[in-house]
Amino acid sequence: MLPGPEPRHPPGRPGSPPAGPAWPSGNAGNGSVWSILPAGLGGVGSGTLLPVIRPATRLPAAPLRRRPAALPTVLLAAALAALPATVAWALPVAPPVPTAPTVPPAPTRPADAQCPPGTPGPPQPPGGLQPPGPVPGPPVGERSPTGNGDALGCPPALGGRRVGPGVLRSGPPPEASIVWRRSRALGRPNHGRLVRGVELPAAGTHFVTVNPVTGHGLNPAWRRNGTDRLVRALLGVAEGYAAAHPGVPRLVVGDLSRPHGGRFGPEYGGDGHRSHQNGLDADVFYPRRDGLERIPTRVGQIDRRLAQDLVRRFVRAGAQYVFVGPRTGLHGPPKVVMTLANHDDHLHVRIRPGSRR
Repeated sequence: MLPGPEPRHPPGRPGSPPAGPAWPSGNAGNGSVWSILPAGLGGVGSGTLLPVIRPATRLPAAPLRRRPAALPTVLLAAALAALPATVAWALPVAPPVPTAPTVPPAPTRPADAQCPPGTPGPPQPPGGLQPPGPVPGPPVGERSPTGNGDALGCPPALGGRRVGPGVLRSGPPPEASIVWRRSRALGRPNHGRLVRGVELPAAGTHFVTVNPVTGHGLNPAWRRNGTDRLVRALLGVAEGYAAAHPGVPRLVVGDLSRPHGGRFGPEYGGDGHRSHQNGLDADVFYPRRDGLERIPTRVGQIDRRLAQDLVRRFVRAGAQYVFVGPRTGLHGPPKVVMTLANHDDHLHVRIRPGSRR
């Protein structure tokens, strides 16, 4: 018989172990069992019961803890409903998680949208957020925008005007900042000086200046001074020209005179001028067919219809002379409108000293 555990028998029954020590109670406490070993094994007689110590195969299980029975959901809801309102309100409630407010995108306008004069700009987004600042207009020499609108909307208030290179501003026009005073043109246009001259703004509602030396950019202040008569004539022609041709480019003005007149030769940049010394002369570039506010580089770029209209307007404004290029084909009264070399890109107007219209 192989060694192994045998079933225990109660004493006094067949097959029970002989009388002797008390029958061991299983393997509680010491892990021992009673086995019958084969005869002769280790000098032990046959049929002798010996306790065999065997290690415990597993640890005793921890006692189970009884969980309290959970109330059914229906009973819990009924119990809460039976509570007074004051008790129910005292129950803890999870606070709502704050969420960031959503800001709608700022309204935009198509780049080709046009707005009538005085139309207010687009509404501001809520929450105090401000839309991006106004986008600067195209540089001098780019296409003149028509109407009173731009890519960001219309002027914010009545009286919006285009100043500088296509930028919309509200408020009084730049012409309102001119310091008017009675000027005096002394001497001759090719040998004279200017007293109490008036400075023409770099850009206005219906005109813009350009530096003839560089061909782009606003003309410096020291190159755009003239008598009050000359400045008034330029503003009047520009305003009438814009009214007669809505949407056309602004009048592009070049040199007038230096602040106190005097020589204005090549030492001041470019080809210089033999005249422009006493505040009675001004250069105005011909309007271009492509609508760009820049100096035309060849005769084929000139809009002859608009250029001829400018010549007539300066004659009516009291010009003493209007010099035009020999290849332009422009004409007028013979004693006033004359052709002159190096004037195929601009007309040269000279105002009478005593004229005031």
